[in-house]
Amino acid sequence: MSVFTRVEKHELSVFLQDYAVGTLQTLTGIPTGIENTNYFVQTDRGEYVLTIFETVDPHELPFFLDLTAFLAEHEVPCAHPVRSLKGDYVGALHGKPAALVQRLYGSSVLDPDVVHCRAIGQALATLHVAAQGFLVQRENPRGPRWWRQTADELAPHLDAADLAYLREELRFQGLYRLADLPRGIIHADLFRDNALFADHTLTGVIDFYYACHDTLAYDLAITVNDWCSRTDGSLDFARAAALTTAYQARRPMTAMERGAWPALLRAAALRFWLSRLRDWHFPRPGELTHTKDPLVFRRILDARRRETAALRGLWSGGS
Repeated sequence: MSVFTRVEKHELSVFLQDYAVGTLQTLTGIPTGIENTNYFVQTDRGEYVLTIFETVDPHELPFFLDLTAFLAEHEVPCAHPVRSLKGDYVGALHGKPAALVQRLYGSSVLDPDVVHCRAIGQALATLHVAAQGFLVQRENPRGPRWWRQTADELAPHLDAADLAYLREELRFQGLYRLADLPRGIIHADLFRDNALFADHTLTGVIDFYYACHDTLAYDLAITVNDWCSRTDGSLDFARAAALTTAYQARRPMTAMERGAWPALLRAAALRFWLSRLRDWHFPRPGELTHTKDPLVFRRILDARRRETAALRGLWSGGS
């Protein structure tokens, strides 16, 4: 969540006339994140988050917002979008698509413990199960084909060692058919900054704008890599066990998913290493932007390659 598009109070006041949310009081830019422009909005009737979509295909926005509304109505803690007086979730501001959602209370936990991880595992499984009733599909635009295309874009900007390492990991991932595992709607970006807590109580999951139809256990791997990694990239097995055990209590993993677990964690690390490398080498201008360090996921990928045997032991309680 960054500020690429500057919005003045008088402009937002006009925009809000299309919504039954009251009169604007304050407008505050949100500087974290890297994809869309976001503001906290307070009116005399409540608090909201305004998102201006900078890169999302406008034709895909109904999927994201309808999905978020569906999940909010099916026991998944997330922010329900606000319909306009015309009944639409999507409006326009500065010639770009925009949406207003309820603001959730709480804050992100940057140093989670096993209790936080247990809550996230349960919430992710609840999301995966609930979303089985959402019948619209969207394929993952950042799947293996995107990995290869992005690697080609980055090749001229990487040194020989990093390029060789990247190509070897792509070769390894090409040996697996992760699409053969159970699939459904995934969040695809459930990082620590996309969940809100009040102490140890999860108050909401946010930012569904990477949601898509893909391998469910891959979504679990994305989540574990962020929530359960130490600063050196190595896995904290206590946190990982808490998260995956809570997940399995709601949606048990199949034997094939457990067998693919080491490769799934590597795939999840590869995807975010690539996206951060791309943002690093091809930054977009913005008033308040935050480009995340690609080395974080290079270290995680290094660690997962070393930890293969221990990762298999996770499912039997070992480390």
